[in-house]
Amino acid sequence: MNRMLFCGGSVAWALSLMVGIARADDWPQWLGPNRDSVWRETGIIETFPPDGPPVLWRAPIAGGYTGPAVANGRVYVMDYVTEGDRTGDPNSRSSLQGEERVLCFSATNGQLLWKHAYQRPYEISYPAGPRATPTVDDGRVYTLGAEGDLLCLNAEDGTVVWSRHFPSEYGAETPLWGCCSHPLIVGDKLFCIVGGPGSIAVAFDKHSGKELWRALTAKETGYSAPTLIHVDGQPQLVIWHAESVNGLDPETGRPLWSVPLDPNYAMSIVTPRQLGRYLFVGGIVNKSALLRLSSSPPAADVVWRGKRELGIGPVMVTPMLEDEYLYGVDGKGELRCVELATGEQLWTNYSAATSGDRGAHSACAFLVKQGDRFFLASETGELIIARLSPEKYSEVSRAKIIEPTGTAFGRSVWWSHPAFANRCVYARNDKELICVSLAADDHSR
Repeated sequence: MNRMLFCGGSVAWALSLMVGIARADDWPQWLGPNRDSVWRETGIIETFPPDGPPVLWRAPIAGGYTGPAVANGRVYVMDYVTEGDRTGDPNSRSSLQGEERVLCFSATNGQLLWKHAYQRPYEISYPAGPRATPTVDDGRVYTLGAEGDLLCLNAEDGTVVWSRHFPSEYGAETPLWGCCSHPLIVGDKLFCIVGGPGSIAVAFDKHSGKELWRALTAKETGYSAPTLIHVDGQPQLVIWHAESVNGLDPETGRPLWSVPLDPNYAMSIVTPRQLGRYLFVGGIVNKSALLRLSSSPPAADVVWRGKRELGIGPVMVTPMLEDEYLYGVDGKGELRCVELATGEQLWTNYSAATSGDRGAHSACAFLVKQGDRFFLASETGELIIARLSPEKYSEVSRAKIIEPTGTAFGRSVWWSHPAFANRCVYARNDKELICVSLAADDHSR
């Protein structure tokens, strides 16, 4: 049933690809193995060939924003099958009837290995499909649907191990733009953003689904993922909801500190980023903050808060912090470099996230570090290789890899974070999941 397109041709080449995949790194969750947006494989192309990198296979899927997760030779992704209008209005909820699905494909050839489907009506804005990237851990895959269905499935065959439903069990109202917070596993605990009184953050036993603790109350849940950081070797769980960013004891859920940070429209989306004692958290409009962390006692002090000419106010692109600088995408697609300690904006570039040299509402380009350069997945459907430094944005190469099938603010967009594994990029839109080779030796054949 799956379509499969191989580029190249010899049996020897196919076998070498399979061996390479067996030895390659995985991308088993949101932002990669360490949730740091770093792709650590080597042997990756320096520039794209004139006709673009080869597509190894294509597989049909339905709508959704869920990024793929790649683990143990398999690709896991979610979608939504419906006959209704997926576009909707950004400020109002659409009513749809449909089937939410978890799909598992072979990473080597795109063959559909199994699927798990369940009926789920939608009452959300931008109702294309699920949002959260699956988390693969210890033979299981954990998924969160757009209306709060948390599933633990056997990664081998898709059978349900356990499940929870946030609205019925916690009184959690589904956020306007759906449940987006990617589940986080640390040890035997599964951390989720749930919602409802006293249960913005909930820790579950990853084996049984039993609740271990719940914490925090807010007027709205928000969309940011739970994040584990360490301060002087001590773990803290960072939860950013619609009113504040909070540090919790991951063992008990006990609050350690809280800093007010209320982005417009409850759009706490990006994943908080740590660099040493600094923690950056930010959203629109210019609702961002750089915090300085301490451990005795646990505390977070504000170094600076974002303004129009200070820092960035990202919409959905999690920024990168390195070498005392912040690289991120602001509210209208402005890729910026910011001096971390002061918030000073050093340069701005529009071409990575937009189709020209002007801003576009909520334009995005996801940033992934690989060696001394970055791969940027632009909403235009292009993959860009660039070098980012405090001095400038230096574009090396770009290629169109996928069609932007979504719509937002009158333009076509691709708003799904790809996965980088097996020296390939795995990308999806509302019609297909593709595997594109980025291996250096594949381009000399």
